[in-house]
Amino acid sequence: FFMARTSFDGPVRSLNGFYGTGPGMVVNITADTTLTVADHAGRLITVNDADCKITLPSIVTTATPSAAGPGDDPNTLNNQGATFRFYIETLATDLDIKTDGTDKFVGSIGVGVSSGSFEIYSPGASNDVMTYNGTTTGGIVGSYIECTALKSAQYLVQGVLVGSGSIDTPFADA
Repeated sequence: FFMARTSFDGPVRSLNGFYGTGPGMVVNITADTTLTVADHAGRLITVNDADCKITLPSIVTTATPSAAGPGDDPNTLNNQGATFRFYIETLATDLDIKTDGTDKFVGSIGVGVSSGSFEIYSPGASNDVMTYNGTTTGGIVGSYIECTALKSAQYLVQGVLVGSGSIDTPFADA
């Protein structure tokens, strides 16, 4: 499934799809963590710390750009397209998912409560942190977030958060 750091050259074609399975496909976080592409991208990250700080890797689009053609460097630091998927498994009381400060969030996140209220929030141009408090900004067990390195300085965020009370945006500035 993961072909990074190999010498494979050329387009990949599968008639039956790709899938990843096994114990390495789920990574558990229980403390403040700075993510890496090698250890976290493409995997499901279960979050089991109520107040940890998770830092996404800086987006690198300049190393071996797509214009260089296939096979240029199998060990490129370019991480464009890397996706980080989070599942909140322990009630978040002060959980942050943040960028390096230069990268910002685009996209949207939905926050819903059991009473039926549901709001969709989009980040502002300067938002580089998502904070989950286990109530109004989501982070109740079952919340799910995806962050994809879209292009230079932009992480695409998508997800559905479980919240309670009068829901509010999880997006903020560092």
